[in-house]
Amino acid sequence: MSKYRRYITAGGSLACALGIGYFMQASHNGPVNVRAAGMVDAGEPKIEISQITLTSAAPTPPVAMAEPAALPAVPVTLAVAQDAPLADTLPSEEAAPGFSCEYSMTAKPLAAAMVEVTLDAPCMINEKFTLHQNGMMFTEATDDKGQSVLTVPALAENAVFIASFGNGNGNGEGAIATASVNSFAYYDRFVVQWGGARGVKIHALEYGADFGDEGHVWDDAAHDMARAARGEGGFLTRHGAPDMDNALLAEVYTFPTETALRAGDISLRVEAEVTAANCGRDLEAQTIATDSVSGLKVQDIVLAMPDCDGIGDFLVLNNLFNDLKVARN
Repeated sequence: MSKYRRYITAGGSLACALGIGYFMQASHNGPVNVRAAGMVDAGEPKIEISQITLTSAAPTPPVAMAEPAALPAVPVTLAVAQDAPLADTLPSEEAAPGFSCEYSMTAKPLAAAMVEVTLDAPCMINEKFTLHQNGMMFTEATDDKGQSVLTVPALAENAVFIASFGNGNGNGEGAIATASVNSFAYYDRFVVQWGGARGVKIHALEYGADFGDEGHVWDDAAHDMARAARGEGGFLTRHGAPDMDNALLAEVYTFPTETALRAGDISLRVEAEVTAANCGRDLEAQTIATDSVSGLKVQDIVLAMPDCDGIGDFLVLNNLFNDLKVARN
């Protein structure tokens, strides 16, 4: 009897749960017709519940735990880096090859108080430099071997030559050479030097010559030092590289005053050509004259050049140098 009662109770509980679920679902959807307990619809089949088995939620332990993995029979040895013992002496470091550049310059006296200046700067290939000598300076350049050979008029019996390379930071490197010029006292020299543009020239009119005459010595009729060495007359040399930017240029007239074959006067003039490079500007220049009594005479000059409408014209300056009075020897 108790067995059937449990079935009825379980079935009733299930029916109540289903009924409550249906009622709550129907309450949201609209009116619900509730049938009284114990009422059975003859047309619906009866639900019978049997053979209900109760289960427990308790976990089931495994049959056996897995055995731990066996360690290897041979012990594992961990390799670690160990410092090797240092030798008594460390290997010596090889010296890095050094780069050296030595400048050398020589000065050899020539005839007519001229000097051959030879510069050797092997690491200064095709480099611009300035040659200084007793106030005179001009710009030159080495060749593809770093060399330069120049013939320069001496401006002192003990002439000092300095070649200076600019390095962009205001300092210069270079070489120096000296020459003892025994024949210096026999010659008078007149230098005009300037910078930046061509156009300044010396004209020497020997023994009353006029422009274009045989005794007119200038850039187009410069003659050579052999003429002066023989006492026949003077010669003109130009120095510097005018094709370089901001080059310093110089022109020198030399006359053999003490060995001249003729007596007479030498008239000296300086001419400045008006060019596209200097028109409408001030042209700065400097003159140097040798004097056997007082040494060198230096004079700074500033020429106010005409406007560019005057390109091709010339300014002639007659009083920059004193004329020479040559006595017969």
